[in-house]
Amino acid sequence: MEIVLTILEVIASIALIAVVLLQSGKEAGLSGALAGSNAETYLNKSGKSLDKVLATSTKWIAAAWLLLTLSLSLF
Repeated sequence: MEIVLTILEVIASIALIAVVLLQSGKEAGLSGALAGSNAETYLNKSGKSLDKVLATSTKWIAAAWLLLTLSLSLF
């Protein structure tokens, strides 16, 4: 049981890091730096919805990570 929870926590940690880095901040963050300037013209229509999805994903993955961490501390 502990091994499964540890593996799930590692996956959640990596996913949380990836989702946070992909979010665009005030200066477009890492997603703008990696995608380049041409990506902004393609993503203008769906840019806000992508940020909304990433923000919601961050909340759910962080909650899952917190529950996994608490459950691992019990074992």
